[in-house]
Amino acid sequence: MATLYRGGRIFDGLGRCAQNHAVLVDGDTIQRFAPADEFAGFSGEIVELEGQTLLPGLMDCHVHLIYGAEGNPGALVESLQPGVITMKAYENAFSTLEGGITTVRDCGGRDYLEFAVRDACNQRRVLGPTIQAAGRMVCMTGGHGNRFGRVADGVNEVIKAVREQIHAGSDLIKIMATGGVMTPGVNPEDAHYTLEEISAGIHEGHRFHKHSASHAQGKEGILNAVRGGVDSIEHGIFMDDECVEEMLKRGTYLVPTLAAVNNILAQADKVPAYVIEKSQRVAGRHKESIQMYYKAGGRIAMGTDAGTPFNRHGENALELLYMVELGVKPIDALISATGNAAALMRLKDRGTIADGMKADLLIVAGDPTTDITAASNRKNHRAVIKNGQAVVNPIKKP
Repeated sequence: MATLYRGGRIFDGLGRCAQNHAVLVDGDTIQRFAPADEFAGFSGEIVELEGQTLLPGLMDCHVHLIYGAEGNPGALVESLQPGVITMKAYENAFSTLEGGITTVRDCGGRDYLEFAVRDACNQRRVLGPTIQAAGRMVCMTGGHGNRFGRVADGVNEVIKAVREQIHAGSDLIKIMATGGVMTPGVNPEDAHYTLEEISAGIHEGHRFHKHSASHAQGKEGILNAVRGGVDSIEHGIFMDDECVEEMLKRGTYLVPTLAAVNNILAQADKVPAYVIEKSQRVAGRHKESIQMYYKAGGRIAMGTDAGTPFNRHGENALELLYMVELGVKPIDALISATGNAAALMRLKDRGTIADGMKADLLIVAGDPTTDITAASNRKNHRAVIKNGQAVVNPIKKP
C-alpha cells in the first residue's frame, strides 16, 4: 500500500529543504518526490508532517556492534561465547535503528561474528539497519586493535591480510595507521604502518572494489594513509595543514567520531586509567582538527565509534550536536549523516530523498536545519521508517 508524506519540511540529504512538497512511498521505494499539488486526489495512506521535517534515515560510518559501551568493552567481549557476542551485536544493531540510524558501517568486530547480523539485517530476515562490515581490522604486531584484529607485518603480509578479509566477505577494508586510545601501551601519535605497507593494503582492497577506512590519529600516520589512497580517515586527531592539504587534494573523507572521547571523559571514574590519560591528551586537539578540516571545505561523513565506553548504540545521533557545537552548520552536519555518508559507503540507493531511492526515512519535530537538536535528540524523533516499514520508537514504549 502506498503512503504519502506531506505538509511539512522535506530535507533531501544534499542540502535542499523543500516546503509544499510531498513524498510518495510504495513498498520499500520512494516513487516520487514532487510539489504537493501533484498528488491532489491521492486516496492512499497519508502522513501529515505539519510542524515536522522528513529527512533520510541517518547513517553512522563508524560503529562496533560487538561492543556494548561498557567501561572496558574489549575485555568484556573476550569473556563471552560466540553466540552471546552475535546476539549482543544484533541487539545493538536494532537499538541503533530505533535511534534513527538506518545504515551503519561496522569498522571492526571479532572473528566475523557480526557478519551473521549484517546478513540477516541486509536480507531482511530480521529488522535492523543496513550494515556494511569490515571484518577483522588489519594492524601491525602490537598495534592498535591487535586484540581482535588481523596482525600483519610487511607489504606481502598486509596484502595477504586484506585478501583474507575479502575472502571472508568484508564490505570494506579497515587498516590501522597509528596507535590509539583504547589499546594499552601504544601512542596515538605514532605511525604504525609504513607508507609502503598501508598503500599496498589500500590498493589491494580497491583492486577488488572495496573501499577503505583507516584509523589514523597522529600526523605521520594520517599522511601515510591519505597518500596511500584511503577513502576515509577515522578520527584524524592530530592533523595539521599538510594533512588538510593532502586530504583536500584527494577528496578524502573525515569521519570525526567526537562521541568517543566525549563519552569516555564524561565517565572517567568507570574507564581504565590509561584510556583516560590518552583521552585527556587528545581531546582538545581532536576538536581543533575537525574545525580545521570543516573550515577548509573538506568532506565529512558522520561516525561515532559507537560501542566504545559509554558511547551507546541508539544515541548515535548526538554526534550531530557535537559537530554543531564545534561550528559545523546544522545543514552540513545533516549532510554528513545522509548524502555524504552514503557517498562514502558507495550506496547509490540510500542516503537521499529522490525518486527511486529506498525509503529509509526519519521524521522529527521541528526544523533540524536550524536547530540540530530536532534530529540529534531522540525525544524529537517521531518515526523511523526502514525500507518503507515503520519502526517502533522505544521512547513511546510503556
